[in-house]
Amino acid sequence: MWTFVLCVVAVLVVYYTHWINKWRNPTCNGVLPPGSMGLPIIGETLELIIPSYSLDLHPFIKKRIQRYGPIFRTNILGRPAVVSADPEINSYIFQNEGKLVEMWYMDTFSKLFAQSGESRTNAFGIIHKYARSLTLTHFGSESLKERLLPQVENIVSKSLQMWSSDASVDVKPAVSIMVCDFTAKQLFGYDAENSSDKISEKFTKVIDAFMSLPLNIPGTTYHKCLKDKDSTLSILRNTLKERMNSPAESRRGDFLDQIIADMDKEKFLTEDFTVNLIFGILFASFESISAALTLSLKLIGDHPSVLEELTVEHEAILKNRENPDSPFTWAEYNSMTFTLQVINETLRLGNVAPGLLRRALQDMQVKGYTIPAGWVIMVVNSALHLNPATFKDPLEFNPRRWKDFDSYAASKNLMPFGGGRRQCAGSEFTKLFMAIFLHKLVTKYR
Repeated sequence: MWTFVLCVVAVLVVYYTHWINKWRNPTCNGVLPPGSMGLPIIGETLELIIPSYSLDLHPFIKKRIQRYGPIFRTNILGRPAVVSADPEINSYIFQNEGKLVEMWYMDTFSKLFAQSGESRTNAFGIIHKYARSLTLTHFGSESLKERLLPQVENIVSKSLQMWSSDASVDVKPAVSIMVCDFTAKQLFGYDAENSSDKISEKFTKVIDAFMSLPLNIPGTTYHKCLKDKDSTLSILRNTLKERMNSPAESRRGDFLDQIIADMDKEKFLTEDFTVNLIFGILFASFESISAALTLSLKLIGDHPSVLEELTVEHEAILKNRENPDSPFTWAEYNSMTFTLQVINETLRLGNVAPGLLRRALQDMQVKGYTIPAGWVIMVVNSALHLNPATFKDPLEFNPRRWKDFDSYAASKNLMPFGGGRRQCAGSEFTKLFMAIFLHKLVTKYR
């Protein structure tokens, strides 16, 4: 009996030892980048999802760069991954999207936004092209110039006026609500003032779970987040059905109406796809714009000389008007040289996520290392933004440094919205929103 038990234990020990060794030393047709695969199953996920409140590289990434160099291997949520903070490798990856690599998402993100199958991995298929084209139509430069600029000015003016009567304002939540309500109105006609559905509150909880472990167990942050997500999707689904059943002459011509008009032409435009697309765009604007605006206010407040130069630029705009209360114009927006430098510097320092994820479609050779097919690749854009060879004193907030960059150099060294063919379609919308907010703030409120 004891002999049998000892044999079973011995077999289990051998199996476990073999499994651990295989986990720590994955096979590869070449040389893997240096690094550690962490603990079995969870890898090194726990260190990565700890929030970082510094302008510097995420501690998880910085610590490993110091130990292994700008490219290293790890394991995130049970998936083998290579992390690259090398600008040349990152540029190569972006240039080969759709050829050597494809878009990829963490499991948390995929489940939250229903990214699976073709919509999860096929970044250059008809679905992605349609979604990007639609977003640019409603939030790109032409739409900003012809339609959205006065609306952004209006919501910013109303919000600042409302906040001015409060003893204090919690900036990040307040800005998040403003951005979310405005974007929701553009997407599907959401009326925040007359609606009992507080969509912005639900998105706040979604943010809390974004980098959490995807454990759908009652009581966990992720479980609560899924409930809020389902509630929001229900609101969007009901709005979609109401709009589809309404007479054509009552349509608004907004984002949702265009999708409805295209449903007969594009088979992938199902109800589920539509509500998840709108949910994803709301999430992107909710976090990216609000985070950038909040950081800009903190940085400007800490640097009086920057505030002074901003004020001079914007007061000059008012002086050049025949009527100081005239609406903000596209020409005025394009004249904001220093404001754009402030925005660029804020975006350089304010990386929302530790990195952008891709997946290798085939074995890739980069600087003597092999990235195996199927492995996740984390592109660390913040390493480019904090490169001391490009930016002197990279952690210092210095908008004037952008005077030395022409538009080409700026585009090569600043990628807050991603790179390659997957650059965020809402980048210009973000910059316009920030510029108008800063204009109203420094000319009306001190």
